[in-house]
Amino acid sequence: MNILNAFAIGFKEIWAHKFRSALTMLGIILGVASLVGMSALVKGIENGMREALIAVGGLEKVRIEEGDLPANQQHLADEAVGVTMDDVYALQRNANMVHLVTPEMRLRNALMTHGSKSYNPYYFAGTWPSALDMNQHTVQYGRMFNEVDDENARNVCVIGTAVRDALFGNPDETGKEIIPIGEKVNVQGEVFTIIGMFQHYESEQDAKKRELAKLQPPASGTNSPARQKSSFGKHSSSSYVFMWKNSNVYVPLNTMWLKFRTAAGSNNIPDARLTSLSVKIRDVNSLDPTIRQLRNVLMMTHHGIEDFNVQTQEDWADRINSAVASARMSGGLISLISLLVGGIGITNIMLASITERIREIGIRKAIGATYSDIFIQILVESVVIAIIGGAVGLIASIGLVEVLSHVSKDNTPVITLSSMIIAFAFSAGVGVLAGLIPAFKAAKLDPIQALRYE
Repeated sequence: MNILNAFAIGFKEIWAHKFRSALTMLGIILGVASLVGMSALVKGIENGMREALIAVGGLEKVRIEEGDLPANQQHLADEAVGVTMDDVYALQRNANMVHLVTPEMRLRNALMTHGSKSYNPYYFAGTWPSALDMNQHTVQYGRMFNEVDDENARNVCVIGTAVRDALFGNPDETGKEIIPIGEKVNVQGEVFTIIGMFQHYESEQDAKKRELAKLQPPASGTNSPARQKSSFGKHSSSSYVFMWKNSNVYVPLNTMWLKFRTAAGSNNIPDARLTSLSVKIRDVNSLDPTIRQLRNVLMMTHHGIEDFNVQTQEDWADRINSAVASARMSGGLISLISLLVGGIGITNIMLASITERIREIGIRKAIGATYSDIFIQILVESVVIAIIGGAVGLIASIGLVEVLSHVSKDNTPVITLSSMIIAFAFSAGVGVLAGLIPAFKAAKLDPIQALRYE
C-alpha cells in the first residue's frame, strides 16, 4: 500500500469521527503542552540562576577566607594569622595563573545615617578599586575611588541603589531621579562623602515586571510602582543576588583599616586580618591547576599552617546543573505519564475502530490486501492521530507558557526548540506504540470470518 494513500485514509477516518478523535487526541495534547511548559519553566529558572552566577563574578572568581585548622594542626592555633595583605602581595608576585587579586575588609552592622534616616547595608567593605571588575559592578554616577583615595585613607564611599533609596528616597516613588553624589553620610561616627553610585541591578524578570508596571495606570492614591524593597529572604536565589549587590557599600581599604579596624582587635591590638580576598583566574578551563597554585603560594606565606579555605563558584554551577537535571527529570516523568495515558486512549479507540471495520478489513483482504497492507494502514491511522495531537499540543504549549510567565514570580519561562522537537517526537513515538496492538490484531483477521461478521 502506498504510504500517502494510507495517510489520506487515516485523515478521512479521523474526520469521519471528529468528536471521538478529538477526545482521543486530548491526552496527547495535554502531554505535549505539559512537557514543553515544564521545560520552559526549568529553562527560565536555569537562566535566572546562571544570570545570578555571572552577576557575582562567574566561574572565574575564587574566594579565599579564614578557615578552621585541620585536626592535625590544632596545636598550631596560636600561630595562625588568617588571611592578610601578605597573601595578597604573595599571590600577585607568584601566582602567574591569576589575573586579578582583590582584598576585602568587611565591617558588620555598619549603620549609615543621613538626617533622620538610617540604613544597615548588607555589605559594607573596604577594598581596592579592582573590586569593580571582580564583582561585576558598574558605576553609573560619579566615580569609583582610586589609589590616591586609598593611600590617603579618605572618607569616601561608593553606594548601591538600595542605600540611596533608604537614605535619600526611591526615584520611582518620588517621580524624579535622585543622585546623591557629594552628600554626606555618617557611619559609626565617621562622616563619609558619597563619590559614586552603582547602577541598579535586577534580574531580567524583575526588569520586565517593572517596565510592565510603568505602562499600567497607578491605583488610586498611589505613586508609580516602586522597585523591590530590600527584604532579603523572601525572594529566589537569583533575585537575592541582585538585591545584595544593590545593598553594597565600598570604601577604600586603608580607610577601613585606619578608621574602623585598628582598634577592632582584642586588647586594643589592631586587627590586620582581611575578611576575605577574591581572585579572578585567567582561564576557567585551568581551574584545578590554578587552585593548586593558589594553595601552594598560601601555604608558603602561612608557613605550612592551613588556616584558610579556598572557595570556588564551581560548586554553585554544579548545584545549578543538579537542580535543573532533577527538575527536568521529575517534570519529564509527569509529562511522559500524561503522554502514555494519551497513548492508551489511542489504543482503546483504535481497537474500537477495528471492531467497527471488521467487514471492511475482510473485503480488503479478499481483494488482495496483504498482512503488511492492513498492518501499515492501522498503524498510520494511529500515528496520524498522535501527530495531529502533537501539533495541537505545541500550539497549546505557547498559550500555556504565556500563562505561566504571568504566574511565575521569579523567572520568565523560556520555550526552547529542542523541547518542542522532543515533545513532538515523543507524541509520534506514542502513536506508533499505541497502534501496534490494534495493527497486529487487524492484520491477523481471517478474511472469511471477517466477511461473515455482522
